[in-house]
Amino acid sequence: MGALTIVSKYMIVAQIEVGGVVDKSDIIGALFSQTEGLLGKDMDLRELQMMGRIGRIEIDILEKDGHTKARVNIPSNLDRYETALIAALIESVERVGPYPANVKILEIRDLREEKRNKIVERARELIKMMEEEVLPDTKEILERLKEDVAKAEVIEYGPERLPAGPDVDKADSIIIVEGRADVVNLVKHGYRNVIAIEGISQGIPQTVIDISKRKNVTAFVDGDKGGELVLRDLLKVAHIDYVARAPPGKEVEQLTAKEIARALRNKMTVEEYLAQQQAKSQEQPQTQQQAQPQAPQPQPAGRPPEVPDFIKAKIDEMLGTLEAEIYDEKWSPIKRLAVRELPDFLSSSEGSAYAI
Repeated sequence: MGALTIVSKYMIVAQIEVGGVVDKSDIIGALFSQTEGLLGKDMDLRELQMMGRIGRIEIDILEKDGHTKARVNIPSNLDRYETALIAALIESVERVGPYPANVKILEIRDLREEKRNKIVERARELIKMMEEEVLPDTKEILERLKEDVAKAEVIEYGPERLPAGPDVDKADSIIIVEGRADVVNLVKHGYRNVIAIEGISQGIPQTVIDISKRKNVTAFVDGDKGGELVLRDLLKVAHIDYVARAPPGKEVEQLTAKEIARALRNKMTVEEYLAQQQAKSQEQPQTQQQAQPQAPQPQPAGRPPEVPDFIKAKIDEMLGTLEAEIYDEKWSPIKRLAVRELPDFLSSSEGSAYAI
């Protein structure tokens, strides 16, 4: 069956049984000739087809035992009353060629209803497809926009072309981070005075060392072992004033605005950080020692040893010098050194340091 015209409203489906062998042209000729003039010129099949009110008539023929059975499809653009009248007109055909014929209307299909059903079914499929897709919410769209803007604002600073925020040169204080993604995240959340060292495999860039000498510096590192290694290398060569760390197990590039603000608000001085690390290193052997079963030892009674007055005076004297002095258990000085050299000294001192 041929394609239907897109303007068709109804489809008249008829069955014709002929008492002899005929072809399609015989059936079409009989439909036109035997209905001509019965209902006047306005309802003449030939005229209606010329005006586009009746479409192309399609016929499928089956011949058997000297008889012909045909299925006829007639598309109609008339209204339902006129279409019904045309269907009844077609049933009035009694002969095809020299043979008797019987015409019966099987159905009149509403093509618009079929089209509506297809539209509704397709709409269901489209709704299902939309529901299966993960549509970004407004917050996610805004985050993407902020990140795109931040990436555009990141500059290359110094001969090493280090990723940095646009205000790193003119700001009085800066934030040193590890990589470009950290810079992008901080710039996205409004921290424009940031610069990255781009890893420690090649050492700390000279640009970072130089800029740390003339600005107030906060080292902002990841909350994992890698962050500790970066911080250790920074303290060896750069002038660091404060230390800020991401929450345990998190990286700076992953932090939200609130997490960044909290980490920077809770930053500590280098002296406080080193004292904290020293306390941890002393607690670890004690914890391991407690884990081993030992015979109870008598504990000496009395108050803990007091800090000598000359040590208190030395503390006041050394404030702000970024230097440290190491003492043994008898409060005898072992060594005086820069604060940035403390991590290496403590790792190799084998517990000889009693107080810093």
